[in-house]
Amino acid sequence: MATETDSATDGSADTEGTGAGEIEARVGLRYTLRQVKRDTTARIGIYTVGAITLVALLASIDYYVFDYGVAEMIWYSPVQDPEQVRRLLPPVGMENQYGQGTLEHPMGTDHRGRDIFGRLFYGTRIAITVGFMATAIGLVGGTLIGAVSGYYGGWIDDVLQRVTETIYAIPFLVLVIAFMTAFGRDLSFAMIGVGITSIPVFNRLIRSRVVSVREEDYIEAARAAGVKDRNIILRHVIPNSFAPVLVQATLQIGVSILIVAGLSFLGFGAQPPTPSWGQMLSASRNYMLPAPTFSLFPGIAILITVIGFNILGDGLQDALDPRINN
Repeated sequence: MATETDSATDGSADTEGTGAGEIEARVGLRYTLRQVKRDTTARIGIYTVGAITLVALLASIDYYVFDYGVAEMIWYSPVQDPEQVRRLLPPVGMENQYGQGTLEHPMGTDHRGRDIFGRLFYGTRIAITVGFMATAIGLVGGTLIGAVSGYYGGWIDDVLQRVTETIYAIPFLVLVIAFMTAFGRDLSFAMIGVGITSIPVFNRLIRSRVVSVREEDYIEAARAAGVKDRNIILRHVIPNSFAPVLVQATLQIGVSILIVAGLSFLGFGAQPPTPSWGQMLSASRNYMLPAPTFSLFPGIAILITVIGFNILGDGLQDALDPRINN
């Protein structure tokens, strides 16, 4: 009888150990990475965003280190007008009233004879830089405001939420244009303006999570142990509320790229001759009929980039949502 009891006890312990192991395996960074790798949508998003980011990195190195020296050595300068101007050439294999496309310019040339492929390549630098920096500004600002607001509540919550609601009530494009009109049309001000308009998005998202997290037992234990509120917010509240914010950040990068492309189309943001996709679309609007491919390629570049970040966000949401995983 004693042997049977011991065996039953051992079996129960083994079962409990297995259950604990399964629970432990279903949390943490390794489990999240496994879920992302298993999700086809997430993998497609990672490959797309990774390829675009790599192009932006190479373009940035050539711009900041060599001042377009590599482009001029192996291809054409994306900012200087060529000596032999061949305007509005179509892509290779096509023909229009301005001439026939050649391998020398696989995507054709713009209205000033510059290579469209080269300007698309270096325009990636502007798009990715603006997307990441503007989203980072909104992410940091919105996370801090939402965490403080949700943790303390009361009048602090009321004041902070009224301020962010005021920003949210103003149309984002009007707010960004007004901000750039006051401080300048430089690209850095465009990033700051777009980042400010995204603060309410992250604020609302993390505040709703913090309101529930602050009532957890480990938060009460930290308070009872005398841990400062600042440390509780930074070390416990924000990390345990950050999963949906990370998903929103990937989606917001695509939104920021769209906004800045629209600003460049209107004449704000990156100024000529710096290559940017929105600026290329703006320059092509007068040549839609004689050279339709002039506007086609920058539009496709924006489309692929935004879709890539959206797909990545959907994949992360599937991987980080415990309801879907269960």
